Amino acid sequence: MVKSSEIWSILIITLILGGLLSLGVSWTSFLYSVLTIFLVIMINIFSKKIAAYYLDSEIEIKTWEFKRFGFKPGKHFSKPFPIGIFLPILTAVLSIGYFIWMANLTFEISPKTYRAAKRFGLYTFSEMTEYHIGIIASLGIIANILFALIGYLIGFETFARWNIYYAVFSLIPLSDLDGNKVFFGNITLWTFLSIISLIGLGYALFLI
Repeated sequence: MVKSSEIWSILIITLILGGLLSLGVSWTSFLYSVLTIFLVIMINIFSKKIAAYYLDSEIEIKTWEFKRFGFKPGKHFSKPFPIGIFLPILTAVLSIGYFIWMANLTFEISPKTYRAAKRFGLYTFSEMTEYHIGIIASLGIIANILFALIGYLIGFETFARWNIYYAVFSLIPLSDLDGNKVFFGNITLWTFLSIISLIGLGYALFLI
């Protein structure tokens, strides 16, 4: 279900975020942070993979990359720049650890050859639309919000807080991030999830 290339991307981002979130206090803190952020990321990823499965498609997780840096022809890097790796480090350094960018992974989607089947009456064609892609992206965000609530209720406050942070960053409508997919797939759903996530963020920042 998860390819080796996906595993490497997930592990690299997990180690980077875990290290930055633990602030290098101790090995115990680092391992705790790595395990917690790994759970947060995997909740998001597996929720999207399950959604893709039910829409007869497959997604491949990748590190967020930038290739173009302008609108004119030729304004692009010779090789994609892995911004998902460097942006959290840059934001952590510039903010002295107070702000860490957490939207570091994206996904590519491909429909399965038998997708033309009319399963559950959800579709009658084989092409993936922006709506369907947005639904898949939104399921990962919804899962993070739900697990944030569960984490809070059982007293796992760090887990709850980081799930909310991850949901908020994932909703940013930028480049190829999940937020952009949800925004152009269903702006009403994006607005609703943004409101819920921001309420959760406010609660996490001021009350937890």
